Amino acid sequence: MPISPSSSAQAARETVAQRLRDLRKEAGLTVVELAERCAWHHSKTSRIENAITGPTAKDIRRWCKAVHAEDQAENLIVQSVNAESMYREWRHQVRNGLKQLQESSAQIFNSTELFRVYSSTLVPGLLQTEGYATSILRTVARFRELPSDDSSEAARARVERSRVIHEPGRRFVMLVEEAVLYCQIVDEEAMAAQLGYLLTAGALPSVSLGIIPMITRERAQWPRETFHIYDDELVSVELVSARVRITQPDEIALYLKAFEQLRGMAVYGAEARALILKAVETLR
Repeated sequence: MPISPSSSAQAARETVAQRLRDLRKEAGLTVVELAERCAWHHSKTSRIENAITGPTAKDIRRWCKAVHAEDQAENLIVQSVNAESMYREWRHQVRNGLKQLQESSAQIFNSTELFRVYSSTLVPGLLQTEGYATSILRTVARFRELPSDDSSEAARARVERSRVIHEPGRRFVMLVEEAVLYCQIVDEEAMAAQLGYLLTAGALPSVSLGIIPMITRERAQWPRETFHIYDDELVSVELVSARVRITQPDEIALYLKAFEQLRGMAVYGAEARALILKAVETLR
């Protein structure tokens, strides 16, 4: 069972905080004494040591200078930056527009061979039509109150990015809850086109599309937050406020375990197509 998706980021922060605390203690300084050397209030030292406040690069350099460990500053700065990058609020990620957000995933998409995606709410981005993607991204722009709505350009970028499913040497295992087929965020025509594309994409040799029926007895896993697994190296979890990047092997293993249990509840092939066609019928 996956634990809190922000735990990797917090664990990374705590590692940096613990090392800073150890350096202070090794130098024989109290919290107050270190604060005096760094020219800040002692409460800031406590917040940093307890991983409540993330230190800036300047903070770390001051700290290391105060304990005569300047040679460790740069390494700690890198660790701290990596910790903060694991948990990235959407408001920071969409600052330069939704189109750039789509393009920012290009590197991980290009380097991944096995994509595993579970979604309990929407059709996965890799399988979205432009019309469906535009509606989602327009809703995002409104919700985030973005000053400029580039949802149409972002949708085209998302569809272009999704062409990776046609590249040789890639595999895609997609799981969606059946409820996704009825979450109509677009008009009937666009929804019909989206469901029709699922039928087409699900038949591609590189794509395994599983649908978890709404009527499933004794589920091994209840519906989870949407998450993407890139090879066995990275899990990306989508929350309302942020996207969390999980890189700790033990946590990745939990998401892999959850994914396999969810995959075991899904139907494929003709049974999956029947569920999609059933959803199409409700649009008429």
